[in-house]
Amino acid sequence: MRSLVRHLSLVAVLLLGLAVVRPAAAQGPVRGRIDSFVRAEMERQKAPGVAIGIVKNGKVFLAKGYGFANLEHQVPAGPETLFQSGSLGKQLTAMAVMLQVEAGKLSLEEPLTKFFPGAPASWGAITVRHLLNHTAGLPDLEGKLDYRKDYTDEELARYAYALTLEFPPGSRWSYSNTGYVLLGIIVNRVAGTFYGDILRERVFKPAGMTTARVINEEDIIPHRAAGYRLVNGELKNQEWVAPLLNTTADGSLYVSLRDLIAWDAAVQARAILSPASWQEILSPARLTSGATYPYGFGWELDERNGKPLHQHSGGWQGFTSFYSRFIGDSLSVIVLTNCSAVNPASFVDGIAAIMNPALAVSLTPIEDREPQVTARIAALLEKAREGTLVPADFAYFRTGFFPDGVKMYQERLRALGPVGQLVLVQRVTRGDDRIYTYEVPFGTKVFLFAVGLAPDDRVSSFRLRPK
Repeated sequence: MRSLVRHLSLVAVLLLGLAVVRPAAAQGPVRGRIDSFVRAEMERQKAPGVAIGIVKNGKVFLAKGYGFANLEHQVPAGPETLFQSGSLGKQLTAMAVMLQVEAGKLSLEEPLTKFFPGAPASWGAITVRHLLNHTAGLPDLEGKLDYRKDYTDEELARYAYALTLEFPPGSRWSYSNTGYVLLGIIVNRVAGTFYGDILRERVFKPAGMTTARVINEEDIIPHRAAGYRLVNGELKNQEWVAPLLNTTADGSLYVSLRDLIAWDAAVQARAILSPASWQEILSPARLTSGATYPYGFGWELDERNGKPLHQHSGGWQGFTSFYSRFIGDSLSVIVLTNCSAVNPASFVDGIAAIMNPALAVSLTPIEDREPQVTARIAALLEKAREGTLVPADFAYFRTGFFPDGVKMYQERLRALGPVGQLVLVQRVTRGDDRIYTYEVPFGTKVFLFAVGLAPDDRVSSFRLRPK
C-alpha cells in the first residue's frame, strides 16, 4: 500500500465487487443458460468439479461451484473451494517482483548474472524483464525435473545454468516456466524472505484474498479440493509432487473463487502498485526487432470483438484455471477446475458468448490470398505424417521437438488417417511471425492446425489440436 487513501479506495472497490448483484428480470434466464451450459460442458469434458465467477460492471453476477471438490467424500465445489492456480499464479509472482522494483531492490533491466553469479556468460544478456515477459530464450524446465525430488533454490538455479538458450534474449517470445521459477528465487534473495511471504503480506491481505496461499501438502487447509486426471477415460487422483517443488513461483498457489473475485477488483482498481508499475505489467513485450508480442508480465494481452482482452490460463497437478477480463465489456470470467484434462478456456468462451453474443469465438473460412503458403503448409503436414520433418524446415523449435516431437506427430497423424483439404480460418501477426490457422478434416473429425512462419518463411511454431 502506498497511502491510506489508496487503501481506503481499494476497500471500497472490494466491497462493491463482492456484493452480488440483486437479480433482475433479465438476469434470471441468463443465469439459467449459464448453468445449463456449464453442466453440459462438464459432462462433455468429464469434469469432476468447476467453480465459475462472473463479474459484470464491477459487481458479482455469479459466484458458484458445480460438481465435486472431492469425489471420494462427495464434497460439493463452491466459491470457497481452494483449487491450485497453475500458471495463473504468474501474475501474482509479477506483483511480488514489481514490489521489489518499487522498493529499489532490483531493476527490470538488470542482468541475471547480478543475482546468479554462477550462471553461464550467456545469461549476461538476460534481464529481469526478459523473464517476466518470456523473451529470455530459456528452455522450459517443466517435464525435465524429477517431480518426486525436493530442490533447493540453488539446485534449481544450477539446473537452469545447464540449459542452452533457444534464441538470443529479447529476439523472440516463448513461454517458459523456468523464467518464473528464477523470478521467485530473485525475490527470495533481494527481499531476504520467501516470495510467498511477500505475496501474503503485500498482495493477498490488502487485496482481500483471504484464503490464497502457497501450496502446502502438510497443513490442514479448509476447503482444499482434490485434483484429478483422466487415464483411459477414467478419473484418477493427481500425481504426487515433492513439497519444495510445489512452492516455486511459476504458479504454485491455492486460490478460491472468492480470492480471484477479490483479485479482479484489485486489478480493476490498479491497486497495491503504482500506475507506472501497472503500465509495465500490462504492456506487450517489445522484441529486439521493434515488433511487439501480446504478452505482459503474467498477462496475455489479446482482443475480442475489437476490444482488449487480458487473460491467463493455468494447469498443474490435477487442476486447470482460466481468468479473462473483457475490458471493453466490463466483464470478467473466472474458471477453476480440478481435473488436468479439462479445458477451462471452453467454459470462458461459452460464458462470454452468453453474456454478450458479440464475444463468441468464431473461426470460419476466410479468403485465402496466399495459396502458395497454404500449399507449403499442407506439404509440411504431410511430412509430419511421414515423420520426415527436418530442422532445416524450422527457424525455431522447442528443445526436444527433434526427435521426440516429430515422432509424436507422426504417430498421432497416422492414427487419424488421410488428411483432407486445408481451409484457412485465421491469419494473425504475433511479434515478427505470421500465424496461419486451418481447419483440417481427418475423416469425420476436424482439427485446427496452426503454423507460424518467421520473416524468412521458415516454421516458427507448429500445433495441431481438435476443434
